[in-house]
Amino acid sequence: MAARSRTDRESSDVPVSEELLAPLPSGIELCYQTFGDPADQPLLLVMGLGGPMTWWDPEMCRMLARRGFYVVRYDNRDTGRSTRVGTRVSRAALVRAFAGTRVRAPYSISDMAGDAFGLLDHLGLEAAHVVGVSMGGMIVQTMAIERPARVLSMTSIMSTTGRRSVGWQHPSLLPTLIGSRGPGEEAYVRSSTQVWRLIGSPAYPQPVEETRERARETFRRGVSASGVMRQMLAVLTQPNRAPRLHGLRVPTLVVHGLADKMVHVSGGRATAAAVPGAELLLIDGMGHDMPPELFETFVSAIDRTAARAAR
Repeated sequence: MAARSRTDRESSDVPVSEELLAPLPSGIELCYQTFGDPADQPLLLVMGLGGPMTWWDPEMCRMLARRGFYVVRYDNRDTGRSTRVGTRVSRAALVRAFAGTRVRAPYSISDMAGDAFGLLDHLGLEAAHVVGVSMGGMIVQTMAIERPARVLSMTSIMSTTGRRSVGWQHPSLLPTLIGSRGPGEEAYVRSSTQVWRLIGSPAYPQPVEETRERARETFRRGVSASGVMRQMLAVLTQPNRAPRLHGLRVPTLVVHGLADKMVHVSGGRATAAAVPGAELLLIDGMGHDMPPELFETFVSAIDRTAARAAR
């Protein structure tokens, strides 16, 4: 879970590509879209659990492009129009993993980081600034650890290090997140609206109709309940990255809301403490979403982090 989106129907001074498919050597195909000039600084946006690329609000993407970035957003595997991975995950396995029992996952956060590098290869990009939200933050941290030369700067938003004693999810959320919602669009819209009511920013509430519109758009692009469970298991079985984060020399920004129930703010604090020289930006009243009222705050912070890489 992570950011809000609005349907992109407006004309703009920023060039926007069609949605395209990138075939990767692994057999995964990723659906992606770009904003801005390919000659500008590449910036890869990585979404969180169950979120398609359209949860990166197109206006925020344009704002970044206007700052001189070539913005790439994409659907993670098992999301939106990207490849579905067939292995099923049981709710019992999720509960065991949540409790700390060793469980075998169909794929890992490292595999998803490999997808992101595969997309950069497809686009002919040697390196990029990377920005990840929630699970996407875990992915970009892994990218920076595994191939630091390809990460120009890193922004980790509402995420955590993988250490189980920080960044915990409020236990009251688990039944809603793994509960059966029933088939069809209306069931998805009801369930999605309920989740965002629980985890959204209390200081920046989103109108219910906007939440419902985003849910309909998400459903019509393609949703997979089993895919969300596979991603969730990848999150629950991730390693503690903190020891390896200590070795990073990548300009880093960590953003977290002080009202986040999905990933406790201790996860953001731990991430910033682990990366030498990281900037920590804590936002009062922000939950586990990216309200439009904060777009300028996010964009300016990402921009100044990228400027550190240039220096």
